[in-house]
Amino acid sequence: MDSTAAELEVAHLVRRASETGITLATAESLTAGLLAARVADVPGASAVLRGGVVSYAVDVKAAVLGVDPGRLATHGPVDDVVAEQMAAGVLRLMNADLAISTTGVAGPEPHGGHGVGTVYIGWATRRGTGHRLFSFDGSRAQVRQAAVREAVLLALEAMPSGD
Repeated sequence: MDSTAAELEVAHLVRRASETGITLATAESLTAGLLAARVADVPGASAVLRGGVVSYAVDVKAAVLGVDPGRLATHGPVDDVVAEQMAAGVLRLMNADLAISTTGVAGPEPHGGHGVGTVYIGWATRRGTGHRLFSFDGSRAQVRQAAVREAVLLALEAMPSGD
């Protein structure tokens, strides 16, 4: 997906959230705020973006987002449950309707037994949580950009109806 297509997807996310009255929040690790920044780039984002947490450090995931410290100790931060707990935590913190999280390995080296490009994107609504596992190729920057693109697409899929 080229940058123009990605920008259109983000604009579509903001427009759809605005039309349905859905608010958004992000919990970002490997993307370090890129997802929230992309959303904020769209005119009208202030009507839907509640905020976000950049939780690069493991202790921040636990202390701020409420991720289970035991899970972090046994599985590390690159994990499906961690992604879901990050999303659920920021949903609560920001009092949002939909939250998206990103955690993974951007590189340049593998981390915690996970290869470069391994990314979990989590989502949370008031009805539950979910996640998707991705494996991206490319440089550190390319992995992070790919994670943002897929997070936007997942947000569109997971968006509640707004009722």
